[in-house]
Amino acid sequence: MTGSRGPTDTASSAGTADEPASTDLFDDADERGHFFEHPARAAPVKPAAPAGDEKHYHGHRERLRTRFRDNGDNALADYEILELLLFRLIPRRDTKPVAKALLDRFGTLAGVFGATPALLQEVKGIGESVALDLKLISAVARRTLKSEIRNKTVLASWSSVIQYCHAAMAHEPREQFRILFLDKRNALIADEVQGQGTVDHTPVYPREVVRRALELSATAIILVHNHPSGDPTPSRADIDMTKTIVETARPLGITVHDHIIIGKDGHASLKGLRLM
Repeated sequence: MTGSRGPTDTASSAGTADEPASTDLFDDADERGHFFEHPARAAPVKPAAPAGDEKHYHGHRERLRTRFRDNGDNALADYEILELLLFRLIPRRDTKPVAKALLDRFGTLAGVFGATPALLQEVKGIGESVALDLKLISAVARRTLKSEIRNKTVLASWSSVIQYCHAAMAHEPREQFRILFLDKRNALIADEVQGQGTVDHTPVYPREVVRRALELSATAIILVHNHPSGDPTPSRADIDMTKTIVETARPLGITVHDHIIIGKDGHASLKGLRLM
């Protein structure tokens, strides 16, 4: 059904004898423009403002950079250090909420960098690219620590060994069994993960441990594994397995210097506890 249109009805684009066609059909300079009310023009679409006041967070970024430059990392909280890093990875966003969300989720900076890419991406603001960049930074830090013990007498650099093992294993979600193979000077020959297991168990085969040591011409080894629960207290199985490896290696001239258990907040040494 067709009905008559009221005076304000502008649905037709053709116009009538008494109304001009759409104003797009004549020049605004035409004098007819003085006698007819033009339909309101749509306001120009402005670009959406960036999330979180751009001017504000740009100024915030510069202030953080200045504090870091002038006073070093001790002048910044952990979330601010993480912010500084995220500035480069997420250049067009306020990264303070992202940094705080990462620390809330994973507890510490070590926890953030130790988290898997999949878990990192569960935090709002972290996509696949940023997650992989964080893991790359973690790998650089781990290799830096490893370089501190390579070609050095490991037993004389014990704190560096612990720092490296903690960075490499403390936040692994599954148990991991690692061996540091040493030469006759107790310098590091190789660092190998021999097995990965479940959240509370890793199968270890003493004969395979010794066989690999012989292949590498190692004269000593350090055993290392992690407890994903966070508690580095050795279990009865840890103690028994260590004694079996010691007894298997000794007749072949291979010394087991220690078995270190890594937890999120510390470590345990079976030798230090006199359990081997």
